[in-house]
Amino acid sequence: MVFDQPLAIAVLLSAAILDFAIGDPWGCPHPVQAMGWVIQRYTKGALRWWHQPWQLRLAGLHLTFALVCSVGLGSWLLLYGLNQWVWPISLGTEVVLLASCFAGRSLRDATDDVLRPLAVGDMMVARSRLRRYVGRDTDTLAEQDILRALLETVAENATDGVMAPLFYALVGIAIPGVGPVPLALSYKAVSTLDSMIGYRESPYTDLGWFSARLEDLLTWLPCRLTVLTVGLLSGKLKSILILGWRDARKDPSPNSGWSECAYAAILGVQLGGNNWYRGVAKFKPLLGNPIHRIIPQHVEVAIRLTRNCFLIWLGLTLATALLLLPIPKLT
Repeated sequence: MVFDQPLAIAVLLSAAILDFAIGDPWGCPHPVQAMGWVIQRYTKGALRWWHQPWQLRLAGLHLTFALVCSVGLGSWLLLYGLNQWVWPISLGTEVVLLASCFAGRSLRDATDDVLRPLAVGDMMVARSRLRRYVGRDTDTLAEQDILRALLETVAENATDGVMAPLFYALVGIAIPGVGPVPLALSYKAVSTLDSMIGYRESPYTDLGWFSARLEDLLTWLPCRLTVLTVGLLSGKLKSILILGWRDARKDPSPNSGWSECAYAAILGVQLGGNNWYRGVAKFKPLLGNPIHRIIPQHVEVAIRLTRNCFLIWLGLTLATALLLLPIPKLT
């Protein structure tokens, strides 16, 4: 566990490089898998034993607090203990855990995984691979629907999968004695809860209400900062704000609507529309203007924009740290 900020920033940069280089290789253990196992087991028991809305809401509240506190405090205690005995292992563990919070490489690999067969017209393989990354039915999707699903995934995950974990890692660095990992992992716990049980539909309506609202709250500021950053990087901040003010409120989420509007405005495309989930049609609000048809290059531009946004935040962090370092006195 690192307690001085320069070393913590070195850990942050090392984690970013590790994520860029290898991401999350298939088959390797991942903290989110452990979180998902706990959530799945708890949810199964809660839905079996409790049926009243108030009981399920209390269960959801308990699950959220128990998981987030266990992940945050547990990672802090683990790194603190390792630091007392074998600090090199502590540093290595901290880098690996922090890299697991960033989904930049995983997001890029996921889009490449689908775009490759799509480029050669193999729709069956493209649909099959897309199913790994989205919750909607993919068996009958046309090329435009596949590309829209990919672009929506990139736009949403740019905030909650890439930039928000970085934001909370930076907050952890700014708090003496905390470090980047506990807060970044805690955010990932909330995000995982939201993705697994944060639905308005039965049977998760009451069980997932608290985690869904907590995720909305924790993502609110990182989302706005991400929208601001990609707007400045693209030179289309005014267009993003106008489009977001018009369309983002249509989305049930206070954050994904803004994320998708930002990328839709930059690329001149329209997101949203009809999706099918387990055979049931669900209409997502239309976000953006259909100036262009979505093409693979749009998805690639969105990935690069997300990566550049991440690098800008890292660069600003490093520059700020260098400015705040004490100047050594000459003797």
